[in-house]
Amino acid sequence: MKTRFAHIALPVALLVILGLSWEASVHFFEIPSYILPGPWAILKVMWQRMDLLAAHGVVTLIEIGLGFWLALVVGLTLAVLIHSSRIIERSFLPLIISSQTIPVFAIAPLLILWFGYGIGSKVVMTAIIVFFPIVVNTVEGLKAADPDTLALLKILEASPGQVFFKVRVPQSLPFVFSGIKIGVAVSVIGAVIGEWVGAREGLGYLMIHANAQLQVDLVFASIFYLSILGMGLYGLVAVVERLLVPWRHGGGSD
Repeated sequence: MKTRFAHIALPVALLVILGLSWEASVHFFEIPSYILPGPWAILKVMWQRMDLLAAHGVVTLIEIGLGFWLALVVGLTLAVLIHSSRIIERSFLPLIISSQTIPVFAIAPLLILWFGYGIGSKVVMTAIIVFFPIVVNTVEGLKAADPDTLALLKILEASPGQVFFKVRVPQSLPFVFSGIKIGVAVSVIGAVIGEWVGAREGLGYLMIHANAQLQVDLVFASIFYLSILGMGLYGLVAVVERLLVPWRHGGGSD
């Protein structure tokens, strides 16, 4: 109980200290609000423009959700194929790794050109960013099965399907969820970049629009909403992980 309280209290205390320091610095140095508004001003805008922020936030959330599920389905499928065949691994894995060396901003205009200004380009952009950690972590997890257990199943003449579903899949789940948590944390970046390059709605679009009108407090409010959105999605995945992989958190039974 004390440990759980410390996990919550310490980040909250640090956040409060940073917020108070930020607010004090803005007043002490007399920084104009159009350059750097204080946290209190940002919170006021978040409350006053809640309807506007929520409307654009829903759009961004839909883009993130669809992109995440696309990356999850394609990523897990490809990871299984890579693990099942040396030829596929040698063919696809270097391409997947090299694809991550391309700056996301470099391909964003192409995605807008190919998929338009609608939701499609944002979904694909999100999927591209989320895809990599899911594939790599899942492949590593499938390879990390306990050798003694595999040897025992070989002696028992278990079929490849039994080995895969009874040993490799359960033992790979911690790796898979590590990749999913990394992916869902950066999924917000993919959607926002797509909205920055070309969109008519979404929190990324709202940030660009507000910045052009020197509404810096609204820009920061959008950033705060994106942060809350990302933390909420991460927390949701963590809850699902606790349900599906209880032994990783000491919740398994003997």
